[in-house]
Amino acid sequence: MTIRDVAKFADVSITTVSHVINNTRFVSEDLKERVMQAMNELGYKPNMLARGLRSGRTRTIGLVVPDMANLFFAEISRAIEDIVFNKGYSLIICNSDDNPEKQKAYFGVLLAKQVEGIIFISTGSSQDYIEQLENSGIPIVLADREVPTQLADVVLIDNEYGGYLATNHLISLGHKRIACIAGPSELTPSADRVNGYRRALCEADLPVYPEYIVNGDFHFKLGEAAMLHLLDLNPRPDAVFVSNDMMAFGCIRAIHSRNLVLPNDISIVGFDDILLAKASSPALTTIAQPTQKMAEKITELLFLRLESHPSNTKRKRVILKPELVIRDSTMARSS
Repeated sequence: MTIRDVAKFADVSITTVSHVINNTRFVSEDLKERVMQAMNELGYKPNMLARGLRSGRTRTIGLVVPDMANLFFAEISRAIEDIVFNKGYSLIICNSDDNPEKQKAYFGVLLAKQVEGIIFISTGSSQDYIEQLENSGIPIVLADREVPTQLADVVLIDNEYGGYLATNHLISLGHKRIACIAGPSELTPSADRVNGYRRALCEADLPVYPEYIVNGDFHFKLGEAAMLHLLDLNPRPDAVFVSNDMMAFGCIRAIHSRNLVLPNDISIVGFDDILLAKASSPALTTIAQPTQKMAEKITELLFLRLESHPSNTKRKRVILKPELVIRDSTMARSS
């Protein structure tokens, strides 16, 4: 169905139909109603991409996330989508699966779609792709990864402080053999969370046992495997800081499989505070990332550049603080 078909059905000129669709010139209410009725009856949908290319505005934003299976990224994507939609924009969500090649391919797709801005939650720490996007002239906001602010606006969580909060909570409950299940070591948030864990132990004059630090991948299955490994150690830890909630759920399953009781036998603290954290059994003590505030700050920085085009304005680096949420997966160690 084409604009010509609509004009014929409504018995008006093609030009009149074009003005109604694009709101480029006054059209009487009678003619406008005839055109809209013809579009509805014929099922005609304007080609929004073509209109955007002609006007130079596609009103679309690209969002690249590393792993939609991780509920934290699903939740922050939803928060961003709500804000973008209310601004009159559409959001194209690309899941890179932590794969740099897939990430690179999606950048090509977004550039071809002529998105007006890109929100990028990075895979790994490479700056190559950011530099390429920066050279394209498209406004970029990077979240959850550290890059120099000359390349992009950056919104970060103080992950080191979050790791410190989690570990310090366990120390305050009297735990002394505290393990840590980290994420992929090459990722900045993962490394920072472990640094916070180390700092809390050092300040409390507690030893940092290398065998108590186990790498995971932010997924359920490896969280379960890492927990089983820790439970086989002698002595086994009496508490564990887990670098994200998805792995913490795997830890809970591993503890139950060994007929141990959480938190009586071992305490667990996660990181993220995804919606399932309060629904798990027992409800998970965790470090809450300010997901809504993070989404608001990311979109605020992006639309600031879209609306004012400050090409020579200094880019911003925003750091948000996480909070400890105490639930049922931790308890004081019995003497």
